[in-house]
Amino acid sequence: MRKKSSKVRFQALAAENLRTAQELLGKELESAKLSRLRKLTLDFGLSITLGDLQWLGGNWYVTHAGLLRLARRSHCSGIRTQPLREFCDPSARRWVFKATVYKSPKSKGFVGYGDADPSNVSPVVRGAEMRVAETRAVNRALRKAYGIGLCSVEEIGSFPSPSQPSQVEETKPTAAATVSGNGQPRLRDRLCQLIRQHELDPSLVKRYAADFCGTETLRGASRDLVETFVNNLADWAAKDRAGLICHLNGYAQKGGARK
Repeated sequence: MRKKSSKVRFQALAAENLRTAQELLGKELESAKLSRLRKLTLDFGLSITLGDLQWLGGNWYVTHAGLLRLARRSHCSGIRTQPLREFCDPSARRWVFKATVYKSPKSKGFVGYGDADPSNVSPVVRGAEMRVAETRAVNRALRKAYGIGLCSVEEIGSFPSPSQPSQVEETKPTAAATVSGNGQPRLRDRLCQLIRQHELDPSLVKRYAADFCGTETLRGASRDLVETFVNNLADWAAKDRAGLICHLNGYAQKGGARK
């Protein structure tokens, strides 16, 4: 009975995920990526709205929060982490962690390792290399334990800079397609990182962004406006996350007048 109930719930969640993905990403999603999303949802019960999955660089990634929710649903017995001190160098902000996930009290454990230093973390989380390393180790152990071949967002580090400067078209480029010339992540990727880092509601952030930029949709805003919004969001989240959450919740009460 429980398996049947979970199957029905996951099928409903799959339909919700597909609607959300098409609303947020539109034509960028190929049918193969939608099929992949559906299978991930049916197999593991991952939700886009709850932040379990992120779309970055043309691929789906699972998040730390999503893996922890999966572990809780699966009645994970425990997670043990420890720094491997022989590989750590605090002065250089280089950390290596080992994590062991115990699916049941009698489990021998599934082991994962994670490392982090200033060269392989996003500028958004610079200074938090120790926590990033531990999170990466836990994510790898959880993915092994529950058979998830999908890489996690926290494991991929900073986005590589393009090998050549992007070509500037005569028409004004959309914010979603723009890559900054100094090798920083695309604005959409930076926004996704902020949402993940501060555990924000993606749909409410999208409504706030459109309202901030004065457009019906975020796609219709200029790159400068979106960059200003992303910088503002990052600053607000860092200084007063509670106040930002309160502001975002106001968009939920409005019932999504602007989408």
